[in-house]
Amino acid sequence: MNNTPRYAVFGNPVAHSKSPQIHQQFALQEGAVIEYGRICAEIGGFAEAVAAFRAEGGQGANVTVPFKQEAFALADEHSERALAAGAVNTLVWLEDGRIRGDNTDGIGLANDITQVKNIAIEGKTILLLGAGGAVRGVIPVLKEHRPARIVIANRTHAKAEELAQLFGIEAVPMADLNGGFDIIINGTSGGLSGQLPAVSPEIFRGCRLAYDMVYGEAAQAFLNFAQSNGAAEVSDGLGMLVGQAAASYHIWRGFTPDIRPVIEYMKAL
Repeated sequence: MNNTPRYAVFGNPVAHSKSPQIHQQFALQEGAVIEYGRICAEIGGFAEAVAAFRAEGGQGANVTVPFKQEAFALADEHSERALAAGAVNTLVWLEDGRIRGDNTDGIGLANDITQVKNIAIEGKTILLLGAGGAVRGVIPVLKEHRPARIVIANRTHAKAEELAQLFGIEAVPMADLNGGFDIIINGTSGGLSGQLPAVSPEIFRGCRLAYDMVYGEAAQAFLNFAQSNGAAEVSDGLGMLVGQAAASYHIWRGFTPDIRPVIEYMKAL
């Protein structure tokens, strides 16, 4: 029988996921041998796919789009972060057979900004573009870092207002944004296809960091737009991806990976 600890990421589509490479790098740091695969669950069949993986000896799972809300519903108990986000990206099996849901996206983002880029969030003015699950998932952790202000803007202003009320932050219509932001984070769904959010180039004046939550080619249009309009530094979401994975790995295995060499490794790929 195969006693190698098994983990997987569930999504649809999921073939593009870099999670297997990232988690294998963490295992090398730990001096452990693990298996980590990708599982493309059918739409409407997420719970069944997780149950099958668990029955086959799977020991924990990551969850990506479009299943983070379903993972929240599947979990029997939730971390405070997951409760605040209303979404789960990490599933943990408990000894009594129940499932615990956690959300490590916010930790991944905040650690990339504060530890890898060495930019403090405390006291800064932050602009969040987008009001979907990705943005919702990071607000609780950003708030823990005590920024001076968090402003949220979205194509559909009502959605931004909804999150602003929920989290006690500010909502501003996209068309009304101008400068004055230290950190600008793009979490719009259009970002996945390289579409730019409908914002004035003026918002990047005096911006210390413009950050896109997606990584690779998909982030390039936004990062070029930000840099050419005054952002001092730009970054895609690779560090966030590695950071949220490291937090999941720690939850499952009690080992805290060093994310910096893994970010460099992934960039080299």
